[in-house]
Amino acid sequence: MSPTTLSAGPEHGHVTFLGAGPGDPGLLTLRAVEALANADVLVAEHEVLDVVRQHARQGVSEVHTDADPSQDPAPGTGTPQLTVVDGTSTTAPVPVVRDAAHLVMEAARGGRRVVRAVSGDPGLDTYAAEEMLACAAAGVPFEVVPGIASAVGVPAYAGVPLRDAQGADVRFVDARTASDRCWTEVGASDGTVVVSTTLDSVAAAAGELVSAGRKPDTPMTVTVAGTTTRQRTWTATLGTIAQTLKQAKVLPSPEGGRPVIAVVGERSSAAQRDQLAWFESKPLFGWKVLVPRTKEQAVSLSDQLRSYGAVPHEVPTIAVEPPRTPQQMERAVKGLVTGRYEWIAFTSVNAVKAVREKFEEYGLDARAFAGIKVAAVGEQTAKALIAFGVKPDLVPSGEQSAAGLLEDWPPYDPVFDPIDRVFLPRADIATETLVAGLIELGWEVDDVTAYRTVRASPPPAETREAIKGGGFDAVLFTSSSTVRNLVGIAGKPHNVTVIACIGPATAKTAEEHGLRVDVMAPEPSVLKLAEALADFGAKRRAAALEAGDPVTRPSERRPGARRRRSTT
Repeated sequence: MSPTTLSAGPEHGHVTFLGAGPGDPGLLTLRAVEALANADVLVAEHEVLDVVRQHARQGVSEVHTDADPSQDPAPGTGTPQLTVVDGTSTTAPVPVVRDAAHLVMEAARGGRRVVRAVSGDPGLDTYAAEEMLACAAAGVPFEVVPGIASAVGVPAYAGVPLRDAQGADVRFVDARTASDRCWTEVGASDGTVVVSTTLDSVAAAAGELVSAGRKPDTPMTVTVAGTTTRQRTWTATLGTIAQTLKQAKVLPSPEGGRPVIAVVGERSSAAQRDQLAWFESKPLFGWKVLVPRTKEQAVSLSDQLRSYGAVPHEVPTIAVEPPRTPQQMERAVKGLVTGRYEWIAFTSVNAVKAVREKFEEYGLDARAFAGIKVAAVGEQTAKALIAFGVKPDLVPSGEQSAAGLLEDWPPYDPVFDPIDRVFLPRADIATETLVAGLIELGWEVDDVTAYRTVRASPPPAETREAIKGGGFDAVLFTSSSTVRNLVGIAGKPHNVTVIACIGPATAKTAEEHGLRVDVMAPEPSVLKLAEALADFGAKRRAAALEAGDPVTRPSERRPGARRRRSTT
């Protein structure tokens, strides 16, 4: 959205004031996701854009602030200062600083569908009401999509219930705008008080409550970066919170202006949090886990890691290229159409992609599989086929591998199988397990190189330094080639990084590269590998708590700490 298109014509668009919730993208409502998918323009502070942009359509224009979110709006504007960045222009973006109400109005007058995303809920946002009034005055249609308010969502993620069976009173206070009268009223109450403030103002807010009549020994919890994997919660009292934050070495800090949610009252006591802190007690909470796979390959694995509280970071170690001689693949695809094959077996998502691309080259679609039985080596490959419009006839009921596929593959029967040939599109470096097994079952196999795997380009310098310097808590190796390629393009993981391997062959390769293997999957499955890492993290956490030590991530070990390489 360039400065000229902001005021393009009198046509009224539409504005959606959308609550982005407290920080976890998974807390967006279905209606919010729908509105974002149809938006022409997103208007939001930078940290809010990070939550909503993944649901926006490609090419959407973004309006964000580059200012420090802890600072007040620019004097005289009454609203946050936002920077326009043209998301569709082919020329260099031209930043234009204007206030949010003005930008929302001009974007809407240009006939665009505007989403104005705010943290938490629009009804509790300081400036959203002013922008809604501006739309109403100008006749610009708008709607409001509520979101989970930070003052409610963050305590839930911190394991701090706000009410109990007795139904005690709950008061909400924004310390940044609270008047003396407000503090007096909440101080006189014996109910729960939820305070929205900043890290460096927590002690002052606690002092206001004590001055207003609350006892200094009243329990208090303070949560920063709530609902995200950076969440951290401290438990203290109104009288001790300042000392607690000082001992935790979080204050003084240049990040003292970060927003926090503080809960004051008996329900925020440490005893209850020990039992109810479900989020921060996840087995891999906050762990930065390196996944040496492409985003396409790592989708389900990364989702599973996130469910354990981890932050997955995908780094491709291989790149996929067409075969050097495409004639063999071309003949095989033509054979599919002419009835040469009884079966086609897909051993990877890349094999599905290679065949699909060849189909599109010839103007074919999924109907070309009519009359052919289709096998997939595992669930992810099956999903890729379904996305292509093909439902596989055979997926292993047990181990998702070539061996597992052979366990369920029927032997050739000349009575029931009019054709005895199988088309096997696969990588140039694939093993012979499936080919040999199919031949043993009586099938003829056209073993065709559908794609080549080559070593990927090195990741960015920042990622390479994190790998070698101990910035990652764990790395998941899903094959021997991922070990060799990662070490080749990025260097050897630091000795504090937990090494997890999918099986004995991969573990042996890791040890040959001087790595200590901490975790091995009980069976060769990426999902079982993630489960094994989560179990390792849970045991590590339990051991720390039993010893009375703080729960830390592997990357938080003291600098220079070394560990022995396994000799077993």
